[in-house]
Amino acid sequence: MKGIVIKNTGSNYLVRTTDGIDRACKIKGNFRLKGIRTTNPVAVGDIVSVTDAAGGDTPYIISVEPRHNYIIRRSSNLSKQAHILAANLDQVCLIVTLFHPTTSTTFIDRFLATAEAYRVPAVLVINKIDLLENDSEALEYLSAVKYLYESIGYKVCLVSAKNGDGLESLKTILDSKVTLFSGNSGVGKSTLINDIIPGAELATAEISSIHDTGMHTTTFSEMFAVPEMPEGTYIIDTPGVKGFGTLEFEKHEVGHYFPEIFRYGADCRYGDCTHTHEPGCAVKNALDENLIARSRYASYLSILEDEDDDKYRKGY
Repeated sequence: MKGIVIKNTGSNYLVRTTDGIDRACKIKGNFRLKGIRTTNPVAVGDIVSVTDAAGGDTPYIISVEPRHNYIIRRSSNLSKQAHILAANLDQVCLIVTLFHPTTSTTFIDRFLATAEAYRVPAVLVINKIDLLENDSEALEYLSAVKYLYESIGYKVCLVSAKNGDGLESLKTILDSKVTLFSGNSGVGKSTLINDIIPGAELATAEISSIHDTGMHTTTFSEMFAVPEMPEGTYIIDTPGVKGFGTLEFEKHEVGHYFPEIFRYGADCRYGDCTHTHEPGCAVKNALDENLIARSRYASYLSILEDEDDDKYRKGY
């Protein structure tokens, strides 16, 4: 039988098979050893084949169909290379907050670069805008962040999970698509999903008053159908990500994943320009003329320096 993986709880997978039944499946031990260098060889969103569990036996996933895309990050398990957040996506919504907690622009840029690398359209969703209402400086920063990413070409959606502002606009973005929700812990992913999907009842938690960081409330990835929306509208919820380590990026290709650097880089003197020291670098000229944001260029440099395997642990 074929089906789609809708939940992953470590070594257990919930597969919705073509007959409409959700089946708790496992994978054979040797499935992990076939050259798959990830912590999760099977991910939510994968189309899989499972054994027919006759006589009440546990069904097993025996194959995974080729993915048309996926989002991957460097794993915190140093014995592996990567962790697949989800597969076969129409888009990803990166949920961020500018305050309480603050999502760094470095984290945003590294995530967006990975989405570009794996050909997943990305939307930036800025949550908790209600916290900024009476702070003119904060509102100015919000406007600047929104302008920056929209000028690059990303769609930016402003929402408040607390009072419902922007939710209808977000639903329009989700319409008829399989969307991954990702972001730091504490940015309100679970609260947003609870608002969009009544009855989901995902666990939420208060932000740490000491460190102003979120607590992990989602411990596994799961796909949810969005009710009262067209068939094919799904949200994939994932555990909060503290840092975002990139991998498999060749140095001369990193600029390809920053749309504005890629555009200006076409005019560089050298085709393999790293945009760091070479003469005739159009990117450096654009940076000097404030045509490329310095925060974006700093994020670009941080990926070039990713040869240190522990670098991803430092909150990027």
